[in-house]
Amino acid sequence: MWRMIPAATSSAGPFAAIGDVLGTIWTNAVTPVDPPSNLMVLGMCAIALVVVLFRPLWHTTRHVITIAHEASHALGALLTGRKLEGIRLHSDTSGLTVSRGRPRGPGMVITAFAGYVGPGIIGLGAAWLLKLGYAVGLLWLLVAVLALLLLQIRNWFGLWSILVSGTALVFVTWFLEPEVQSAVAYAVTWFLLLGAVRPVFELQVQRFRGHARTSDADMLARLTGVPGLFWVAMFLLVTLGALTLGGAWILGVAL
Repeated sequence: MWRMIPAATSSAGPFAAIGDVLGTIWTNAVTPVDPPSNLMVLGMCAIALVVVLFRPLWHTTRHVITIAHEASHALGALLTGRKLEGIRLHSDTSGLTVSRGRPRGPGMVITAFAGYVGPGIIGLGAAWLLKLGYAVGLLWLLVAVLALLLLQIRNWFGLWSILVSGTALVFVTWFLEPEVQSAVAYAVTWFLLLGAVRPVFELQVQRFRGHARTSDADMLARLTGVPGLFWVAMFLLVTLGALTLGGAWILGVAL
């Protein structure tokens, strides 16, 4: 929600103005909001489902899943002690995360595994924040994550993708009404949960046609000796599990 900074504050200097803006952001982010109506929650779910299933819309919005996918690779690399070299996002919705370290071993396995399951796990974390009432906080957290990713982007399309996504979120969180902010937070969460599943099926279709020899599943097969189909099944298990648990949290359903 947009707030005007008093004129008296700006006279104290730019640092005071920046401090007030950051203070406003922090206050909004850590203040729980009332849960929306069940109709709105289901409506956002329906919209997200249409976006995921309708191919023309999916072709564009899949870039969001790619961002989450590559961010998950990057986090996996950092958590296992690998050195992150950079991230590239491409216009065909593919991406590449480059890290330096041992070419084999647990760190490489975790890094490779994190990509396809990452969007679902991020969606699960988002659902948990919504369950606690931090819809606006979720949006600002996503802005912060995009800002950190911006430091690792190594191509122009990737830079454009991150800037467009971040600008859209900042616009929503700063200028729009709380009800709209909440609706967007639920729509983004549903999209992450639902959108994490479709790429797993697309991956197996590509593997069946022989077009994915360098996929994460095939890389994991070479690293572990376990067939790639097993890893595809693991991707599907994790993403469906995240969708089930995250959806239950959002809808208030006990499992």
